[in-house]
Parts: sequence; C-alpha cells; structure tokens
Amino acid sequence: MRIDTIEIYRVAMPLIYPFRTAYGSDDCIESILVRMTSGSYYGWGESSPLRAPTYSSEWAQGVFIAMRDWLAPLLVGQDITSGEQLQRALASIKGNYFAKGGLDLTWWDLYARFEGRPLWKLIGGKGPDVEVGADFGVMESLDDLLVEIGKAREAGFKRTKLKFRPGWDLNMVAAVRERYPDMVIHIDCNSAYRLSDLALFQELDRYHLAMIEQPLAHDDLVDHAKLQANIRTPICLDESIVSVDKARKAIELRACRWINIKPARVGGLTQALAIHDLCQEAGIPCWIGGMLESAIGQSFNMALATLPNIRYPSDIFPSERFYREDLGEPPITLSGPSRVTASMEPGIGCEPHPERLKRLTVERVVVRA
Repeated sequence: MRIDTIEIYRVAMPLIYPFRTAYGSDDCIESILVRMTSGSYYGWGESSPLRAPTYSSEWAQGVFIAMRDWLAPLLVGQDITSGEQLQRALASIKGNYFAKGGLDLTWWDLYARFEGRPLWKLIGGKGPDVEVGADFGVMESLDDLLVEIGKAREAGFKRTKLKFRPGWDLNMVAAVRERYPDMVIHIDCNSAYRLSDLALFQELDRYHLAMIEQPLAHDDLVDHAKLQANIRTPICLDESIVSVDKARKAIELRACRWINIKPARVGGLTQALAIHDLCQEAGIPCWIGGMLESAIGQSFNMALATLPNIRYPSDIFPSERFYREDLGEPPITLSGPSRVTASMEPGIGCEPHPERLKRLTVERVVVRA
C-alpha cells in the first residue's frame, strides 16, 4: 500500500479525576492521534506517552515533532506492505518508540481495513473476548481505596492492580489484603524504588501478590535480575521493555517472570507481536497494559490481548472509568463481568468522534508525499 498522507494530531483529553502514580499526577491525558491514507483507504492510530517525560523519556509534544519532522516523511510516498518493512523504513531514527509506535499502529489499522478483516483476527487472536482487571491509582485515603475496590469486586472484576509509591506502600497493601484476603492483587511501582529497597520487597512476599510490576529503574534489567533472585513474588517488567532486544535480554538475565506489553511503548504492533512470540517460546507469560488512551488506542490493546500468551487480565478499561466523553467512537464498554469484546468490524472498529477531535486538538499537521 502506497502511503499518501499522514495526519498527526496532538490532543488533550480531560480525565474525570486526576490519576496519581509514583511518577506524578495527570488530570489530562495528552495523546497523539494519527490518520494514514492509501488511495481510498484510511486507518487511525494512537500513541499516548503523556504530557511530560515522566513515564519515559518521550512526551506528547516531542512525539508530535518527531513524527512531523522525521518519521512521517520517511513513510509518505512509500509502498509499505508489512509491519517489518515499516520498521525498517524508520530504523535510521534511534529510540523514539512511542513516535514509531503511533505510526506502526496506524498502518496496521489501515492494512486490516484494506484486507477487510478485524485486526484481532488478522494477527491470530484466539477469539474476541478479553479478560480485564481493575486498576487503582493513589487516592486521598485508604478508606476511599477500599470502597472503590469493593465496587470493582461487586462488578465482577477478577483482579486488582494497585499503584505503589513511597508513602502509599506497605500499609496500603496490608489494609487491602486484610479486607480482601483471597483477592488476586498486584502492585505497580512505576520505577520508584532501587535495589537498596530489597527489605521492602522481601516484606511484600508475605502478602502473596500476583506480581510486582516495574519496581526498579525504567531502563534497568540487571538490578531487576538481582531483586528477582532474592524475593519469591514474581517481577513483571513494563517500562524496561522497549524493544524485542530488551525483552530477549530480560529473559536471558531472568530479570522477570512476567512481561507487560504496551504496543505504543515498544514501537508498535509489529514489535509487540514479536515480543509476544518471543515470550511464548521462552515460557514467559504476558499481559497487556495501557496508557489511559482513548478508545482508539485501547482497541489496539484489545486486539493484542486476544493472543494466546496473554495469561493475566489486561489493563483495558471502560471509557466511563476515566472519561466523561471518550474521544473515540464507539467507546469501550464491558461485555460481561471483567470482560470486553473486540470489534468484528474491519480494522480496530473505532475512530475519533469528529466534533470531539476538533474540540480537543491542540495542534495538527498533514504530511504529504
């Protein structure tokens, strides 16, 4: 398919309430939407690195510029027939995984629409239904947290993810475990700790967590391997896995027992599929994370979550959980307790609502062949 145009939008999507993690607080999610055309066909994609370079070294405005000035010009006018070819076309630019990921994801939606097939089927998904979990950021009080977890339990969610940071750590986990002794729980540290905190993580072993997500530095593998060798609770790597190569090294070093795949973070669906297959061969189970994307970005996560080595409920949320109005249509909704269902429409089956896109766009550019 010859790529004729690439439209790039930087959007700001207000959250219902701030989402607090170890790296800060967001009351608005800045994201990059991409529209790619080939003849009469088009596709949409999304990459959400957040407003500031806190989760990773990338941020929304920087991703917009990288796409506009460097990456999109490498694709327009080219005949791109596979995700691997697209990745080779972008390979001269170092890093910039979220920027590359937004373009790669968009190409896959375009290609699936061209083929007339749902994306999840095109990539080998085992079925449209996806198991999902509940996720809770840092709240005003433990009482507030326990109330919200109770609501999620009543709604049928089968696992709970808790953000974990200094000051919101052992006491929080102890309170949740005391209230819900049999619930599947894991914590997400978002790189807030160091190997010198070993005693803290050894203490966490007593709470029988499903995993500890990204406890140490965002770019570390070696210290994670040392930590994993000294605790019983499985480590899950998130921020550290930005490429197939980093996943391979993490597995070889025994730095983790789980890997969280976020397609935009690893450079796109092409790379996400390769990481999934690598982990499956190595016996490392995976699950799918999110960056509070609109329904557009979450639709890619949903497609990826249909693959056979996704073995833990993924972070794919009903739109109403974070947004009064989702930028994408249709919004993400639960199709059953702790479950969402991927679209049967060609591609991801989702695109921006035109009026909302216009209202929430901060800047836009069109790159032509």
